[in-house]
Amino acid sequence: MTETYDLIPIGYIRSSVKTRERAPRQGREEGIEVVVDILPEFADAVEGMEELEMLQVICWFHEARRDLLKVRPKRDPNRPLSGVFATRSPVRPNPLTVYAAKLLGVDGLRFRVQGVDAIDGTPVLDIRPHIHRLDD
Repeated sequence: MTETYDLIPIGYIRSSVKTRERAPRQGREEGIEVVVDILPEFADAVEGMEELEMLQVICWFHEARRDLLKVRPKRDPNRPLSGVFATRSPVRPNPLTVYAAKLLGVDGLRFRVQGVDAIDGTPVLDIRPHIHRLDD
């Protein structure tokens, strides 16, 4: 029997990138800037965010396929198939991703961050401080 768990978005990514096909392959490397738009019911949870330098932004790749267990890394047809757990592919049984994002600014419930390659409308499931001595 497979257990299930309920997850709820705390916010959404707002980006100029509207489709998966246009998304950069590695947002941190390409320097893309997006906005994390937090839902009003989580307003109390953002207190103190402006003091942080880096965040871990946990998202759900809502448009990713969940039925493949093997992919070719970097979509390179010359590379052998690899299990998705050995790749950074968004295709996974549970399409979660964790970004280490630079916090550029806080405006109420909107955070400007750099290093997130998610498309516009991607659900954000959680945000945590990224602490270099613990997370690097």
